Amino acid sequence: MRTPSDHHSYPAHWEADVVLRDGGTAQIRPITPDDAQRLVSFYERVSDESKYYRFFAPYPRLSDRDVHRFTHHDYVDRVGLAAIVGDEFIATVRYDRIDSRGLPARSPSGAAPDGRLAAGSGPAPADEAEVAFLVQDAHQGRGVASALLEHIAAVARERAIRRFAAEVLPANTKMIKVFTDAGYTQKRSFEDGVVRLEFDLEPTDRSLAVMRAREQRAEARSVQRLLAPGSVAVIGTSRSSGGVGRTVLRNLLDGGFTGRVHAVNHAFPDDLTRLEPEGVPAHRSLRAIEEPVDLAVVAVPAERVPDVVAACGDHGVQGLVVLSAGYAESGREGRDRQRDLVRQARTYGMRVIGPNAFGVINTAEGVRLNASLSPQLPNPGRLGLFTQSGAIGIALLSGLHRRGAGLASLAGIAGISTFVSAGNRADVSGNDLLQYWYDDPQTDVVLMYLESIGNPRKFTRLAKRTAAVKPVVVVKGARHTGSAPTGHAVPTTRIPDATVSDLLRQAGVIRVDTVTELADTGVLLASQPLPAGPRVAILGNSESLGLITYDACLTEELRPLPPRDLTTAATPEDFRRALTEALADDSCDAVVVTAIPWVGDSRADALATAVREAAQTSGPGPDKPVAVVHLEIQELAAALAGTGEESAPGTRRIPAYPAAERAVRALAEAVRYTRWRQEAAEPGRVPEYDDIDEAGAAADIQVLLAPADGTGDGTGDGTGGGTGGGTGDDADPGVELSAADTQRLLARYGVSVLPALSAPDPDTAVRAAERLGFPVALKPTASHLRHRTDLGGVRLELGSEAELRRAYAELTGHLGRPEELGLVVQRMAPRGVDTVVRAAIDPAAGAVLSFGLAGAPSELLGDTAHRLVPVTGRDAAELIRSVRTAPLLFGWRGSKPVDTAALEELLLRVSRLVDDHPEVVAVDLEPVVVAQHGLSVLGASARLAPPPPRTDLGPRHMPAY
Repeated sequence: MRTPSDHHSYPAHWEADVVLRDGGTAQIRPITPDDAQRLVSFYERVSDESKYYRFFAPYPRLSDRDVHRFTHHDYVDRVGLAAIVGDEFIATVRYDRIDSRGLPARSPSGAAPDGRLAAGSGPAPADEAEVAFLVQDAHQGRGVASALLEHIAAVARERAIRRFAAEVLPANTKMIKVFTDAGYTQKRSFEDGVVRLEFDLEPTDRSLAVMRAREQRAEARSVQRLLAPGSVAVIGTSRSSGGVGRTVLRNLLDGGFTGRVHAVNHAFPDDLTRLEPEGVPAHRSLRAIEEPVDLAVVAVPAERVPDVVAACGDHGVQGLVVLSAGYAESGREGRDRQRDLVRQARTYGMRVIGPNAFGVINTAEGVRLNASLSPQLPNPGRLGLFTQSGAIGIALLSGLHRRGAGLASLAGIAGISTFVSAGNRADVSGNDLLQYWYDDPQTDVVLMYLESIGNPRKFTRLAKRTAAVKPVVVVKGARHTGSAPTGHAVPTTRIPDATVSDLLRQAGVIRVDTVTELADTGVLLASQPLPAGPRVAILGNSESLGLITYDACLTEELRPLPPRDLTTAATPEDFRRALTEALADDSCDAVVVTAIPWVGDSRADALATAVREAAQTSGPGPDKPVAVVHLEIQELAAALAGTGEESAPGTRRIPAYPAAERAVRALAEAVRYTRWRQEAAEPGRVPEYDDIDEAGAAADIQVLLAPADGTGDGTGDGTGGGTGGGTGDDADPGVELSAADTQRLLARYGVSVLPALSAPDPDTAVRAAERLGFPVALKPTASHLRHRTDLGGVRLELGSEAELRRAYAELTGHLGRPEELGLVVQRMAPRGVDTVVRAAIDPAAGAVLSFGLAGAPSELLGDTAHRLVPVTGRDAAELIRSVRTAPLLFGWRGSKPVDTAALEELLLRVSRLVDDHPEVVAVDLEPVVVAQHGLSVLGASARLAPPPPRTDLGPRHMPAY
């Protein structure tokens, strides 16, 4: 039981599981009075040298007073955190708030009950604290202190501490390095034989880069330990030939695993020491194994798994592959069981693949691990494959094998480097595999089948970094259900699938729709160079197939050259000559070869040899991708892939497709990916605007939010602290801003809204029009009529009082009373194209900027484009060009092009607003009329709410369970 110290409640939100440098895990949590004995035991295991470095003097044991001081905290001015493995402390860190003289200080008496500082609570507190670490010697070098520093810094920032000071002996070089490598802005001095370090806690670009680099190395290492074990124990191996455990054991042996294998089953007879016919050591328990076990494959009933996990933890197992079912996919009881599984494993520092997993595979020659239910080890290759479904994993492995996996001794066109089928992905997820594959030299292309994305912010960040060096191809299941599969205990994002697709493409992810397209695209990318552009040469022995390929290229927005028909009499030598010429032609970037069967004897082998040799000797200039489309020449695909004969090292293999559309779609994805890579190499810039008043907007927001969070009575024109629309959180105390407050906030960022004056009666409408100047528009603001020009609720170009009065009478006569309509008068804006600009916060994905054309057709077709905030100049330009109706902005059918530069600037300013102020959870500008010169914002609304936590900027941690 964790007992709170003093009068402040225990801050449970500070608890976190972290991955350490060596791939193991630890829990970080606040220290409580109940930890007294743990602290004493921990201190006894620390060397005298480490104690000396901590206290600057011999300090063999802690006094009772020390123990009390180090375990009793107020969680505001005095905080202690511990890193824990099992039930033992392995490291501690604490801070004590100090004043400018270095003396103990306290926060103001107005601190909130949870320790957070309330607005208007009195004088500002001392914002500096002294920090000190102690790491058990056996765990030094694992990155424990670095992880603790990240977490204690986040705690300090939450408690209004802005700066840390640390005094370190010069000989304690390891601790000095922890501070200096953290990336914070620092000041260093030397006095009285002690090094004094002071550093600001505000995250910097460098500190974030350091944190994320450490995160990548740690998480990659944790996956590497699972994929390259030196020894494996299959727990639940049955004595009979069937069963899941016995199947995995046989697959391990048949695949040629280079490490040691143990069979474990508590039901084995006492005298059974070797399981036959496999000939592997047999044990009744893990304790009976006299050597380390790196990986345990668990294939026992779910109710027995906790005992197995405990035995694995006690034996020092590094990771688990849990094949057992009966977890979150089976209902509430199973979800609780799954949560307990992860928590239990993490207490021992173990990672978990599963539960309900299909298994893991590593084809590296020095490993040859098939700890899965796949009956054969796939042939080695350059594809890394992650799936959240065993069935999809089976289908992909089988399909890739059929496509020509190559000889067992030679990497093939569709070979696998590593494979993970994570089942319920309770712990190890696609994010972890992206960390591993990012710098894995054995993997050139990443393929992922995902049914849920538990942390979209992190996924897009990792995917973007990985996509900069190798392709990431994703197919997303469960796109239209609005929820994750039952076994996936992850937050559910509310953003539509079309938005998810846009955000993935912004990150460089190749998003495809089907598993077949996943394999098609992956095979092409793994075997062919990237195309330099969209120009495609087409050649073959069928004019009709060439035309089908040509049409498919146009559909995919490629630029095909006229097909070259070699006629049905073409020989393999004709194909060789034509392909050689096409590859040497500077006017094309890729080649599609089409082939139909010959009448008479088969020439598949000869044709494959001709195509491969021509591609191999393509001459000067950049290499170009080649794909083959064949109709009913099944043996051609195998011959092109290099199966059936030993080929010389470096021999180029060519992917073959049974349909032109499949080949061209894969090629088009490669073209789009190349374009993204080229643009990502020179990232855009978030522009600065001199007229932005960030401080003024922050002050406005603080006042406007006051009624919602209870820190004041507010002085804005807001209509009160209702819940409004926006993000949809039931407990969200946000406020929907009035028109005046919205216009004032937008003006701080250089966005002006065309004034609209209330018109509750005809006379007021006339006075408003005279004030604004004719011609004017008359329109309702009621929610059910706003922007509904199709209902006839808007009257434009009213040039006189008479026209205005007549329009007023018509609207109130047809649509309802004036108080129901909320009529307003607005000066006419220059004619142009009506557009919509929106920004909204999704708690999981972050701030999203959206753009589309106004009107029912765009809404009906879902023709809206999206980008993650902050948006660069290049992002803004792409955003307005990516909607299908974009030609209307650029002079469609003889119309004049509109001022897209002004539109891009508007998008950038809105992006800056929501990026600078996360309290702005929704902005809606509709319509935005873009004219030939300039634009006019005719309607605007905004919503504020306390900002959601930015987990991507905080200390690294594993998903909470």
